[in-house]
Amino acid sequence: MEKVVRMGLMGCLLLLVSLVNLAMGGHNYGDALTKSILFFEAQRSGYLPSSQRIKWRGHSGLSDGKTVGVNLVGGYYDAGDNVKFGLPMAFTVTMMSWSVLEYGNQIASSGELRNAMDAIKWGTDYLIKAHPEPHVFYGEVGDGNTDHYCWQRPEDMTTSRQAYRIDPSNPGSDLAGETAAALAAASMVFRRSNPSYAKTLLSHAYQLFDFADKYRGKYDSSITVAQKYYRSVSGYADELLWGAAWLYKATDNQYYLNYLGNNGDALGGTGWAMTEFGWDVKYAGVQTLVAKFLMGGKAGHQASVFGKYQEKAEFFMCSCLGKGSRNVQKTPGGLIFKQRWNNLQFVTSASFLMTVYSDYLTSARKTLRCPSGNVQPSQLLSFAKSQVDYILGDNPRATSYMVGYGNNYPQQVHHRGSSIVSIKVNPSFVTCRGGYATWFSRKASDPNLLVGAIVGGPDAYDNFADERDNYEQTEPATYNNAPLLGLLARLHAGHSGYNQLLPGIKCSLHRLNSYFGMNNDPSLPEL
Repeated sequence: MEKVVRMGLMGCLLLLVSLVNLAMGGHNYGDALTKSILFFEAQRSGYLPSSQRIKWRGHSGLSDGKTVGVNLVGGYYDAGDNVKFGLPMAFTVTMMSWSVLEYGNQIASSGELRNAMDAIKWGTDYLIKAHPEPHVFYGEVGDGNTDHYCWQRPEDMTTSRQAYRIDPSNPGSDLAGETAAALAAASMVFRRSNPSYAKTLLSHAYQLFDFADKYRGKYDSSITVAQKYYRSVSGYADELLWGAAWLYKATDNQYYLNYLGNNGDALGGTGWAMTEFGWDVKYAGVQTLVAKFLMGGKAGHQASVFGKYQEKAEFFMCSCLGKGSRNVQKTPGGLIFKQRWNNLQFVTSASFLMTVYSDYLTSARKTLRCPSGNVQPSQLLSFAKSQVDYILGDNPRATSYMVGYGNNYPQQVHHRGSSIVSIKVNPSFVTCRGGYATWFSRKASDPNLLVGAIVGGPDAYDNFADERDNYEQTEPATYNNAPLLGLLARLHAGHSGYNQLLPGIKCSLHRLNSYFGMNNDPSLPEL
């Protein structure tokens, strides 16, 4: 009876937090979190499980990899097309994993931890398949040119499913480095609930980082069909540092700590001052992670070099706040604006970095040093919240850019699967060009709701046209959503202080469970 009462009290506390959030921010971040994870199920390729919640989707890409003798079934379609691009997929997995590692307790309190971990594992299962040998990785299945010529739901695909790989003769350090980061980060997510799987992930991460470092080159020079869609503009130096940072975080192996210190100057970690973070340019993410190592007392003899990383991390934070020497552009409505094509990818990624850095500073009892003066950590979190609130509808158009959230959201999403009637409703084959004539050109709402998808978003003046052919603004992408998992969980949990940084002072759900006499959830990652 006492246990029941305590569990009831815990439930009341969580409900109270939710009500406070609604009163303070006007948004149901818990609902948005649930929807943001659901989106990944709509992007699944391969055999869908019985637990699939997006029922309008069916099995697809079941012969992927057959022509090269490797099982490449599974993974995620990146956006509104039916291609599996390795670089953005790996980045998506890294950011989902980082979200869980930082805010796993908060995600668990929202009842979404299992779904978040399932979303990560759907990606990592595929990345393992795509790495059949230590120095071989398949970085793409299908190609954008043939895919974009057709408008077909994934279940009807007639386009090329050719698989493209990197190897010692055709290197791709950026692709291999990002995948190493993804698998290293994910290994920590599964370390508690599935230790053997975590060990497998880490083994692949070791090999992929070695491959990336030993055989250097840009992946899009080897997989040239990716250049038009996911060109590696920043090169591979940032991904080498990114991979090393995640491997150090996952292993505490001094080799990777020293790699960051010894190569910080040569690979740009201490030199590049960035105003963006995303699937291509990782420097701000590396610099934020290294700053965490420094503030957590883990830098050792690399402290002076890591201090330079931190300076660049803070340059990024200050520029986003508008308090730096070179600030990011913002729309009149206050949204970070980088480019007209899928701008919201940069908003969610930047907001995530600002949120975690706010918590790092809080737990280290430090402030952010900007050219305009010191900034309290709470200001970083408040700005990140303002960006999320804009996405959810607090903007000049009163439009939610998350499909299915709120009352006014995009109805004509640039997405093959959602725009064509479900194969389960009408199994009639949709031809390559017939899909354009019948479904793409329809001036009507999508027959299938792409719940939780974050579309490209408004232009530099807060304008948005909800039209299917407006791919710059209405196409969603997995990497738009991935950072939101952590952001929404953090905001849903309220504005209480969370010590995300230092050993021994974590605000842990395990401890709360112990305090209330509840059993620890074995699925929770060790944070």
